[in-house]
Parts: sequence; C-alpha cells; structure tokens
Amino acid sequence: MIVFTDLEIGNVYRPLMGMRNSYDSQYKSDTTVDENGKVVSIGIHDASLIKSLVHSGSSHRKFLRQIPILVDIKAPLYWWKEFDTYKIGTTANSESTMHTIHKKSFDLLMFSTESLDSKDRKVLMKLIEYLEELRMEFLLSKDKKIWYKIIQLLPSSFNQRRTVSLNYEVLLNIYNDRKNHRLDEWREFCKWIEKIDYADILLDIQK
Repeated sequence: MIVFTDLEIGNVYRPLMGMRNSYDSQYKSDTTVDENGKVVSIGIHDASLIKSLVHSGSSHRKFLRQIPILVDIKAPLYWWKEFDTYKIGTTANSESTMHTIHKKSFDLLMFSTESLDSKDRKVLMKLIEYLEELRMEFLLSKDKKIWYKIIQLLPSSFNQRRTVSLNYEVLLNIYNDRKNHRLDEWREFCKWIEKIDYADILLDIQK
C-alpha cells in the first residue's frame, strides 16, 4: 500500500518566468495568475516552451527543480528502500523506528498485506503477536536487547510515514524510471504524479 496526504506545491509562476531568462522573453509569457500569484492556467506559448525544454534534457529544464513539492507518504519499508535511491532533490523526515516502534500496539493494519493469502496472513499474525509480546516486555524492562529483537524481526512490510520534499524534476525522473515497475507501490506513485497540478504540461506525461 501507499498513501499520499497533505500535498503542498510551491510557487509555479516565478520558475516559469525564470525559464525565459535566457532570451529575456518574459513579455511572451501567456500564463495567467490570480491576485495571490497562484497560476490559474499555463498559456499555450508557455506550454510550448515547457515541452521543448523538458525534452531537451535536464540541463535545459532547470526550472522544474525550482518548483518545490511537500507531501506525506505512508508506505512499506521495502518500498522506502527503493525510494531512498533518489538522493538528489529529495529530503525526508520519517517516523523513527528507534524512538516510536514501542509506543503503539502492533496490529495487522500497520503492515502492507494486499498480496497475502489467508495462510500468509496467519504466519504474519504469529509474528505480530510475538512482536507485541516483546514490546510489552520492553516497556516493563527497558532492556536494549529486547528492543533489538523487535527491530531485527520487524518485517519489511511494516508501513512507515515520511514527510517528503521533492520537485517536478524528481517526479519526472521517477515517472520515467518506475511507471512500469513490478511493485504496485511504484505504479500507484506514478498514477499520483499524473494527477498532480500541472503535471500534464510541466512533465509532458504521455499516459
């Protein structure tokens, strides 16, 4: 599973003006904004230039890196391990397993189980029950060895929430890299990208 909440997109208009700096052509911009400077619609001429720059390569589409995005993502640890390969243009603050893993009772809803059948779920439930026993034991004893057991036994299907900052260039790279990935979470991530404001123009996504 993967869940996206609290999406925030930074200023779009100024990077669009900045993309015209090379030829001092801001006067050709036809993007409209409201009284707060928020983009209402990206004009035809700007959209044409965006498409050209996007397809000219990373060095030509620097304006995409100037549009920040902030979002909360909850996903399993096995997906986060792959997401962490995207080091440039991303920053994340996560729920710490070190500081929080013992604070809540373990239950099945904390894990991604979409592909598990009834037999698999029974196996996982036994592990969850044991993790809960260890958690209760740790709360009483504060024994570091027990905490280590919890960390080392924790399945990679455990869901973790992170607040992630990235930008449209990162989204474009992820979309091109992962849209046909075998992990459902990556395909869901790419579907989420398709729905973000201005993605059809800024990323020129061909669905």
